[in-house]
Amino acid sequence: MNPTTLQIAALALFILALIHVFAASRIERLATRFPAHAGSLHLLGEIEVVFGFWAAVLLGVHSLLEGGERAVAHLEGLNFHEPLFVFVIMVVAGCRPVLYAASRLVEGLSSLLPLPKGTAFAFVTLGIAPLLGSFITEPAAMTVAALLLRDRILVGETSTRLRYSALAVLFVNISIGGVLTSYAAPPVLMVAGTWGWDSSFMMTHFGFRALPAVLINAIAFTVLFRKELAALPGAVASKEKNPPLSLIVLHLALVGAVVVASHHTVLFIGIFLFFLGLVQAYKRHHSQLLLREALLVGFFLAGLVVLGSPQGWWLSPLVSQLGDKILFIGSAGLTAVVDNAALTYLGSLLPDTTESFRYHLVAGAVAGGGLTVIANAPNPAGASILRGHLPGGVVSPGRLLLFALPPTIVALIAFGI
Repeated sequence: MNPTTLQIAALALFILALIHVFAASRIERLATRFPAHAGSLHLLGEIEVVFGFWAAVLLGVHSLLEGGERAVAHLEGLNFHEPLFVFVIMVVAGCRPVLYAASRLVEGLSSLLPLPKGTAFAFVTLGIAPLLGSFITEPAAMTVAALLLRDRILVGETSTRLRYSALAVLFVNISIGGVLTSYAAPPVLMVAGTWGWDSSFMMTHFGFRALPAVLINAIAFTVLFRKELAALPGAVASKEKNPPLSLIVLHLALVGAVVVASHHTVLFIGIFLFFLGLVQAYKRHHSQLLLREALLVGFFLAGLVVLGSPQGWWLSPLVSQLGDKILFIGSAGLTAVVDNAALTYLGSLLPDTTESFRYHLVAGAVAGGGLTVIANAPNPAGASILRGHLPGGVVSPGRLLLFALPPTIVALIAFGI
């Protein structure tokens, strides 16, 4: 390896960004001690801002080293498709008509279970909704499931343990629940075309392993917190009128259209603009859109693209030298600090890899997708929606990692058998 000065600087800034992520909650608390700088400290304490902030620093360093024109040309050569898609699907899937339909679906499935309402609702939200990610994409499933958890489970006097456990199981189950098809999970999407993996291949090699892991994690959560969940109130009657069926169907069709057009930025942006017009035309049937949350998540992912793109010089050789079993565990661990889609993409660039290498790389990447906020592209969306219902209004990286370890181990066992 003969890294350039720019590559070394990019690695240093990437490490600083990771340190910043783990220090975000402490920076947030400093805002109360230094009110004169509270605005800046609140901004720097937002996890979604971290990678965008350090990406801007990298752009400045790149400009100093090679000139502004080359820095901008490099930026324009990067692929920001994923941040744009996550932004769009998060807003569209999080609108009131879609959420109403998802809530009624979960309520209906919950009513079939011989369990208290809160317990059944939690099981369906954490055990069934993540599997929908294989069909409506993981970011859409994350948005819907996180909104349902926010409004029905992370409420009242529920404990911090329950809240972080719910967040951890959600992250892990979304990451592994999207592998039943070849187009829904970002780490799979990055390699499916290159390696010729279709949905049939994904179901026979990954899906049948993911299904029991998702259900085991959801069952374990509901058993562990059965007393708290049983005490939760049932559905609260909304003061707003229910959206008309025709509008619900139209919005569900728009979600489907965005998913179908997910590989074509110009198409799903056009659908999104039509969606915004529809929302404006029928204001009375919509609540406030998740524009702020979605913009922050898009900014986060775009920053990760900028900071992550120069890391291939050390990451690819590291991955290529690992044996299959070590690769499996190593890729799961690496997702804690590197987006799992970036990890599998770098693996797809390696020549003459074996089927065993490919399986263990992707299996480890999806199994470790719940360890941190940056491990899987949909995680920032869930964190943005749920952080206001966590202590201090922030996601503690240390707590998330701790609570994510048990469901991650279940996933590792499922994919490692």
